[in-house]
Amino acid sequence: MLNAKLTVSTIAILTISATAAAARDQVQVAGSSTVLPYASIVAESFGENFDFPTPVVESGGSSAGLKRFCEGVGENTIDIANASRKIREGEVAACADAGVTDIIEVRIGYDGIVFASQIDGPAYTAFTEDHWYMALAEQVFMDGEITANPFTMWNEIDPSLPAAEIQAFIPGTKHGTREVFEEKVLLVGCENSGAIGGMILAGMSEDDAEDACMNVRTDGRSVDIDGDYTETLARIDANSNGVGVFGLAFYENNTDKLKVATMSGIAPSTETISTGEYPVSRPLYFYIKAAHIGVIPGLKEFASFFVADEIAGPDGPLAEYGLVSDPVLVETQIMIEAEETMGWGS
Repeated sequence: MLNAKLTVSTIAILTISATAAAARDQVQVAGSSTVLPYASIVAESFGENFDFPTPVVESGGSSAGLKRFCEGVGENTIDIANASRKIREGEVAACADAGVTDIIEVRIGYDGIVFASQIDGPAYTAFTEDHWYMALAEQVFMDGEITANPFTMWNEIDPSLPAAEIQAFIPGTKHGTREVFEEKVLLVGCENSGAIGGMILAGMSEDDAEDACMNVRTDGRSVDIDGDYTETLARIDANSNGVGVFGLAFYENNTDKLKVATMSGIAPSTETISTGEYPVSRPLYFYIKAAHIGVIPGLKEFASFFVADEIAGPDGPLAEYGLVSDPVLVETQIMIEAEETMGWGS
C-alpha cells in the first residue's frame, strides 16, 4: 500500500511539474474565515511588492479548506489551506490517500474567541464558561438527573446576567472556531459546573459525557452560522438580544457596533491572549502543499513573506488587525526556508 501511495504521489508531482506553471501562475488559498483577513492583507501586499501575481484567497471554513487541500496534487488543486485549528489525523490520512504526502504546517500567531453583542443591547459584559454550557447544551445535569435544557433566559442561569432571551449565533461545524468553542467553552463549563461528574455518576461513560457536554441544543436558541463573521454581525444587527462568537480581530474592527464581554473575569486583548491569561485563545495556521513549491510561481515566497517579522511580527500590519504574534516566529521562518514537512503523528 505504501508503494502504491508513493507511486500516485510521484505521478502527480511529475504531472504538475510538466503543466502547472503554464496553466496557473497564481497561488491559490482557501479555508478559515478567521485567517481570511490576515491572508488577504498579506496577499495584497505580496502582489504589490513582488513580481508575482496577487494570490487568490478564498474562505469557506477550516474543514472545507483542508478538504480541498487534500483532494490531490496538481494545478487544479489549491496550494495552501488556512485553518483556525490543527489539521486532524484523519485529514492527514485523507491527504496521503490522494497523494498529498508532504505537508508544511505553519503557525502564524494566535487569536482569541470573543463574545460580543449589540453595542446598545442588553448588558452582556461578563460571562463564564459555565454560563455558555448551561445556555447552549442540548442536555444539562440538574437535581441529579440529565434533562433537556430548560433555560430560555440568561438570568435563569445566573441572576447577574441580563433578563434577555437566549439567542446565540455560533460558528457552524465546518469552522475551526466551532471546535475551539466546544472544547474550550462548553466542555470547560460542563466540567466547572460539575455536570460532567454528575453524568458519569449517573452511568455515562467519560467519552459519552464529554460528547453530551458539547452537543448544542437545536431548538432555535443557538443558531449555527456557516458563513463568515459578517453574517454573524448581520444577525446581531437584526436581533438586539443576540450574542455572537467572533475572532478578536473582527471584533476590534467593529467596536463601533459591538461590545465585548469578559470571560471568567478576563477581557480579551492582544496582551491577555499573548500571555495565555485569556482562557479562550487558539493558534492559527496555514498548510502548504510541498509538492507545489518550485512549480506554482511565488508559493514559497508568499509563505515566507507571510511570516516575516515586518508582516507577522509584533509591529507588523497583522498585529494591527488583532493577530497576536508568535514568540517563536523565527523558528517558523527557518522551517519554511528548509521546507520542513510534518512528521507522521504531528
